[in-house]
Amino acid sequence: MAEGSRSMRLNAKQILACTGGRFLVDPIDASALYTGISFDSRDIRPDWLYVALPGEKVDGHRFVEDALRKGALGALVTDMPPASAKTLARELGAAIIEVPNTFHAITDIAEAWRGHLCGHVIGITGSTGKTTTKNLVRDVLATAHSVVATKANQNNELGVPMTLLAADPETEMVVVEMGMRGAGQIAELCRIVRPQWGLVTNVGECHIELLGSVENIAGAKAELLAALPSGTGRAFVNAQDASTALMLETAQAARRDVDVFTFAGLRADGAVEAAGSGAARGRVWAEDGSLDEEGRPVFTLCAEGFGGEVEKVRCCLGLHGEHNVANACAAAAIAHGCGMTLTAIADALARAVPESGRQEMLRTRAGCTVVNDAYNANPDSMRAALAAFRGLPVVGRRYAVLGDMGELGDHAPACHRAVGSYAAGCELDELICVGELSAAIAEAAVAAGMDDAHVSRAATVADVLEVLDANLEPGDAVLVKASHFMGLDRVVEGLCN
Repeated sequence: MAEGSRSMRLNAKQILACTGGRFLVDPIDASALYTGISFDSRDIRPDWLYVALPGEKVDGHRFVEDALRKGALGALVTDMPPASAKTLARELGAAIIEVPNTFHAITDIAEAWRGHLCGHVIGITGSTGKTTTKNLVRDVLATAHSVVATKANQNNELGVPMTLLAADPETEMVVVEMGMRGAGQIAELCRIVRPQWGLVTNVGECHIELLGSVENIAGAKAELLAALPSGTGRAFVNAQDASTALMLETAQAARRDVDVFTFAGLRADGAVEAAGSGAARGRVWAEDGSLDEEGRPVFTLCAEGFGGEVEKVRCCLGLHGEHNVANACAAAAIAHGCGMTLTAIADALARAVPESGRQEMLRTRAGCTVVNDAYNANPDSMRAALAAFRGLPVVGRRYAVLGDMGELGDHAPACHRAVGSYAAGCELDELICVGELSAAIAEAAVAAGMDDAHVSRAATVADVLEVLDANLEPGDAVLVKASHFMGLDRVVEGLCN
């Protein structure tokens, strides 16, 4: 939450009421409004509320005095602060409030603050593309509305409440990304968020370790659609995803009179599948697609059923890769549903830029291109990244550095082998596999016809950099992708620095 941003406005009495807390130090004015909230004392601004979160490495209770000196109007704690902190609070007229659990208190405050928000609250989830889609929705809507959206991929039990608390009652659009690790988690986030509109990008194999099957993953994603209000809710779903019908049925969208809108990316035959969506109120899709000289999709953005005839406009997406066309169409469906014209939407999509670590295009001083997609990975996003890399115009050779994918459980070997088989057909000059699981990527790539002399295994980031430093030449391109725990962003840093 940056200085000057819109944010919550609650006083100490309201905080006390919604958290079940008690004053350890009474404020000089219990009706004074807190105009922001943070659990990082370094971010505190005057009149904000500081929340001391316990942690294994750093305990936020150590920084209560720092927050007060920076102007915090109050602090939430679970442990008794030192006498010096209480003395300082009294001198400054600030409150110290004891609550049973500061982590839960943030959720309690956000749930209370949600009732003050008057704008549209839009929930976004999905197996892949949810952060990119959230960013596109945010950036397109921001050209016509005031918008607050989830920062980066802070889509968990802490980041979601903080998104709500960053908005004020006048915020017109609140865009909340929701992640999950298991069943029931999205439902719990929706209890706080109370979304009016919900968008599911797709259903894939991520989280299969915990949920066991794609059908179970679809059921968990459907929790967002099930939380939409009957009669007024809007569900935005992928018309090309085989799990869409199951999600809508699970959420009982038709019985609860939730309006359904569909989106679809490019298809080789130009068709748009219904995927069980029934009589959708509106749909957005893409036709006549190609990639420009920098690997960015150029296509015709089409819409139907938004109160008029079929509309079409040419669009050049600012992001790379054909897989992002579906994400762009999802954002367009939300924006068109908000009343924006298709032309205005296409203009905004053209100005889109990738987030760090997600299909981010970088140039090294040596004249090489690095595609930094190292933030996270699952089988679907791996294939999408490889396809986009294959379509990228490259003067020299193509190197793919691929690492382990997490949360796949017993399915991990098969999922990594499938990625290797796919990689073999992506016109790579060199494939470097990092990590224990990714050995299966290398084996499958060779089995699928890739020359073993151009497939290598690396144990560490240092090993990868040694290979690349010895072989990269100006005009070459490197794709770096793995799950976040692999730390392959250090490969990117090593190449660029």
